[in-house]
Amino acid sequence: MKEFEGKHVLVTGAAKGIGSATVAAFLSQGARVSGLDICYSDKEIIHHSNFRMYTCDVSSSSQVGDTVTRMIKAFGNIHVLVNNAGIVRYGTVTETSEEQWDQIMNVNLKGAFLMSKAALPSMQESGSGVVINVSSVQAFITQDQVAAYTSSKTALLGLTRSIAVDYAPNIRCVAVCPGTIDTPMLRDAIKESPDPQAVMRECEEMHLLKKIGSAKEVGEFITYLSSPKASFITGQAFRIDGGLGVAIGGSKQK
Repeated sequence: MKEFEGKHVLVTGAAKGIGSATVAAFLSQGARVSGLDICYSDKEIIHHSNFRMYTCDVSSSSQVGDTVTRMIKAFGNIHVLVNNAGIVRYGTVTETSEEQWDQIMNVNLKGAFLMSKAALPSMQESGSGVVINVSSVQAFITQDQVAAYTSSKTALLGLTRSIAVDYAPNIRCVAVCPGTIDTPMLRDAIKESPDPQAVMRECEEMHLLKKIGSAKEVGEFITYLSSPKASFITGQAFRIDGGLGVAIGGSKQK
């Protein structure tokens, strides 16, 4: 029997990148998966009998409520929620507009709050469940000009702890914190550089493993943390980052 046979999994930001890879990982384990994204094209959708895709803005409480109701009607109570939807805008505190700050917080943080608020009663009705919040390595270390993004991803760790404490012992909540992952978001960001290949090499060199991660690796990690194999894990944040930020550099002492 496959790990998630008969289970209903909800994944936000499901159209591409980590979200799409997470959908594929759960489907391979027998889950019924509801995917959710604000916009997508038909070629981005995984065509599978156990998968349904919905259009929804996770920062809108009315859209979230209506969409989750439709998902439950189609596939039954939710057993796993993966809060993956996220956006990034670049800028320091003084460069970031209030509108940009609100936009990032609304999607990255409020979106996870609203989705959890809508899905948790269904998990409680089932008697168990798992919430996975996709944060970032930038909840621990950060680069320049991502003031709003790193703030939103750090705040997700607090939400993770709160859900873990408030809904124990039957519902677990875990944060996954990827390093640099090869996704459309990354590719779109680096192609704005005069030398995208040089930027990609720099990204690889930042990691101890001298490579960036794949969306598939993150999706499979999320699947593991959602499974009974990880049943003693809750309230924690796990970095899947190739060792990014572990070494401080500098010369070796003789």
